[in-house]
Amino acid sequence: MSEIADVVALDVADMRVVQVRGEIDLSNARDVLDEIGDAVRSGATTITVDLSAVSFLDSSGIAMLFQLRQRIAYSRQELRLVVPPGSPIRRVLELTGVPQVIPVMDTLEGGPPGPP
Repeated sequence: MSEIADVVALDVADMRVVQVRGEIDLSNARDVLDEIGDAVRSGATTITVDLSAVSFLDSSGIAMLFQLRQRIAYSRQELRLVVPPGSPIRRVLELTGVPQVIPVMDTLEGGPPGPP
């Protein structure tokens, strides 16, 4: 895995939470996808990827999120993202239409989804 991103997974009730920290770009998007993929192999019905600590996300990272959604759908799991409103990547997600395809929540505690 690239040094600019870190992936940690934990279980919360019937939800698998995968926290990503750092930057996601062309140099590591494939590695981050593989790390998250390895982390979600559980019986959880919902996979929540917490991007609160991601400081940079380029088009490779956006593509990685759509690929992740596709992988998780095959397992009949639901994918959600956590991205606080003030996060540097929130606007990027909104501009690329991610919230129309993958629910984006403001907080990990189950706050309301952010605006599409």
